[in-house]
Amino acid sequence: MPLADPGSYLLPLSAELKKPWPNNRTVNIVVHGHSVPAGYFKTPDVRTFDAYPHLMHKRLKTRFPLSVLNVIVTAIGGESSDSGAARFERDVLSLRPDLVTIDYSLNDRRLGLEKAARAWSQMIEQSKAKNIPVILLTPTGDTSSRWMDPADPLWQHAAQVRQLAEKHSVGLADSTATFERYVLGGGRLTDLMSQVNHPNRLGHDLVTGELMRWFPD
Repeated sequence: MPLADPGSYLLPLSAELKKPWPNNRTVNIVVHGHSVPAGYFKTPDVRTFDAYPHLMHKRLKTRFPLSVLNVIVTAIGGESSDSGAARFERDVLSLRPDLVTIDYSLNDRRLGLEKAARAWSQMIEQSKAKNIPVILLTPTGDTSSRWMDPADPLWQHAAQVRQLAEKHSVGLADSTATFERYVLGGGRLTDLMSQVNHPNRLGHDLVTGELMRWFPD
């Protein structure tokens, strides 16, 4: 199946966000994943307001000022997608989200591609069964990885997330590609990192830009 179209996939959600009172309602976006969306910078420092869920919330409110919008973070530092899938019904779907984002690939390197694919597919299928749109995120950087080496686990998981987005025809925020473009443009990966495997504010800004592409004006 083709990858979802950024211009139309969330068009109904954007329309909902544009509605004024008394015709509007509360919209919930749930951000699921590991330490990066949870806001960890240099562990144990947690900078919630510099992490992409909050940055996305602020930018969405600027774009849709009449909206009543919650961005709810269900991410847990250190978690892999198998654990995230096990609690998905209880912690994510119970919140009746209008959109779910999933970001686990950095930690899924220790889980392996096969198990990660099963866990991500389970969460995607559970969401689609309830007509909830999904945006998958490829991993942000890791300075211990072999950067831009297709054989490196980070790049293998990024490729798998892209394949899952196409297979299920859901959204894709390609953080890996965004970081790659920054480096190919003359920047350094360390410019985007607060520690070896956690992005800094600039890195989170790049991820936020990828997410915002999915919300048409």
